Amino acid sequence: MIIGILQCDDVTEELQQSYGNYPQMFTQLFAALEKDLKFNVYCVTEGQYPLSIHECDAYILTGSRFGVNDVHEWISKLEGFVLELYQANKKLIGICFGHQMIVKALGGVVETSSKGWGLGVSTTQVKVVQQWMHQGQNEISLVVSHQDQVKLLPQGSKILASSDFCPFYMIQINGHFLGIQGHPEFSKDYSYDFMQAKRASIPRKCIQAGIASLASNIDDRLVARWLINFIKQAI
Repeated sequence: MIIGILQCDDVTEELQQSYGNYPQMFTQLFAALEKDLKFNVYCVTEGQYPLSIHECDAYILTGSRFGVNDVHEWISKLEGFVLELYQANKKLIGICFGHQMIVKALGGVVETSSKGWGLGVSTTQVKVVQQWMHQGQNEISLVVSHQDQVKLLPQGSKILASSDFCPFYMIQINGHFLGIQGHPEFSKDYSYDFMQAKRASIPRKCIQAGIASLASNIDDRLVARWLINFIKQAI
């Protein structure tokens, strides 16, 4: 099975030295669970796309420091490609920015949240257990890093996980689109170093709360298993 990684940003150079770039984070996470997966990487910020959407069996849309409402040509083009994948019934998983791009491309609304930054480890309640959610549990904890949130869902969306802070944390649209606000590919060490690097641009209280939350365990491998199951499940 070939998974296309639609790369929407780069990890900063100083953090890449320890943690790699976004594609490496995903491939390492998934390779620890499934050895038969192959990956193609498309840097969409530079206009790289598959010649045919059928080059890959499924796609992952990464996070980004950019917002889906930012006015950039590559964001507009990506929105059109997401719509093309949807109309072709192609599997797509959106992570953070990718989650929000799915929503925007299909007619929903994303905006900067009045609740402020989500940083560190966030725990979210599972509302609906799908067949692909192996070892289903009542809540999941993942690293988060976002200021924007989904405000209004597209028609046909199903809320799978939700919290007071992030009501639309994980959603599914029909059998082939899945969006999640958290980052299963991020480690707690990466989150800590990221927050330290952002001390000058993020409010102090948000950084302090985020760092304190890193004492919690995360369900990165469990959620990664869910994502693989979702990709492999027939529509």
